[in-house]
Amino acid sequence: MNSKRKKKITLLAMASLLSISLAACGSGGNGSGSAAGGEDGGNGASGKKVTIELAISKSSQDSAFIQQDLLDEFEQKTNIHVNLQLIPAEQTTTVLQTKLAVEETPDIIQYNLASATTDLNLERNFEILDNEPWASRIVNKDVLSANGHLYSFHVSQDTGMQGVVYNKQIFEDLGLSIPKNFDEFLAVCEKIKASGVTPVFMPYKDNWAANIWPAAAFADFVAKNDPTFFEDLNSNKRKWSDIPEFQTFLQQQYEVYKKGYTNADVLSDSYDMAVGKFLNKEVAMMFMGDWLIEGVAQQDPSMRLGVFPIPSSQDASLGASPLGGQLFIPKKAPHMAEAKKFLDFMASKEVAQKIVDSKGYVSNLSDVTTPELPEYKQEIVDNYITPKKTVLTSDAYMLVDRSELYRLLQDQFAGGLTPEEVLTAWDEKFSQLMKDKELPGF
Repeated sequence: MNSKRKKKITLLAMASLLSISLAACGSGGNGSGSAAGGEDGGNGASGKKVTIELAISKSSQDSAFIQQDLLDEFEQKTNIHVNLQLIPAEQTTTVLQTKLAVEETPDIIQYNLASATTDLNLERNFEILDNEPWASRIVNKDVLSANGHLYSFHVSQDTGMQGVVYNKQIFEDLGLSIPKNFDEFLAVCEKIKASGVTPVFMPYKDNWAANIWPAAAFADFVAKNDPTFFEDLNSNKRKWSDIPEFQTFLQQQYEVYKKGYTNADVLSDSYDMAVGKFLNKEVAMMFMGDWLIEGVAQQDPSMRLGVFPIPSSQDASLGASPLGGQLFIPKKAPHMAEAKKFLDFMASKEVAQKIVDSKGYVSNLSDVTTPELPEYKQEIVDNYITPKKTVLTSDAYMLVDRSELYRLLQDQFAGGLTPEEVLTAWDEKFSQLMKDKELPGF
């Protein structure tokens, strides 16, 4: 009893300090009052201005939803001012966990669904949005949903696509076709290596990068052969090591390295080197998301890159990472009605079209048109999204901090673990993390 009381006092103290810190980071604006007070202005109908709080990581300041012209338009139309709580990137999860724990919640939070499920106790803390006016217009509800309900909002369905990013010009010069299976992929690597170019760049100093291959390969296999696996995994009925094919997929990635088709220093080279490697035409491919293509295009728009599925099995689907940057409304938002008005505004046809056009998004609203897209993105839409040849990567189903598991992938490349040992270690670490979160079955 006493320890719980002390914990509560500690959390309240933390929240108070964080509130002071975040107030200094906020945009200030001209709004009267604070979202935390609840008595700062009534509602728009009364003629008094209401201020709502939108919490967002500083690393997401390019978010479509906080463009100043849109915030100003929203305020003009509704008499609701949006105050931004800008949270330092490295503190975002901790700050939000603390504010939710002591019920000092913002009115709106920008986060991503996978991490909200993992870190913020989605079902306990956030509103279900199934019956909002815009919900019936959503084209792809999967990227906004968990456990059969809409929990988040975004005008885009354009998740990060994960596969093999490749230089189209190198493929054309060498007469190469996109490989449909692992043997064909090795043959492509051999021809590229013979031309004097490194076939694949592996920046596995960053442990998350080592997970691009297995995250897509595991998910593709499960979707086609064992669709209840992730549900069973999360209820402690199955283990990672129960699927022999997972060992095969880990061995495949390692084999690409052992055959000499990669950079030599895979555990020393980092992701921040990737754009330069492609710009200098030092490498032809990389297991990565299409965000790498955007990074290269910003520096050299003439370089033609594309992405194809991880060739772990015949005709695999393209991996789709969980959509980022969604908006969530906490169940205990001080200004629930005003927060929902903000989502209604962003979902309106006129505003959503403006956002989709300015950001080059693949629209997720039935009455909003997708603009002309870059070549690589249009190919993704035509070849994978439209014919439904995508699969949410395994990250989307994991309820714990995935970085703890990524580190074990590095051990394989250090020569310390076999694929079987990696999966056994995953079982142990995953089980412990689930126990630590006190999830049912563990």
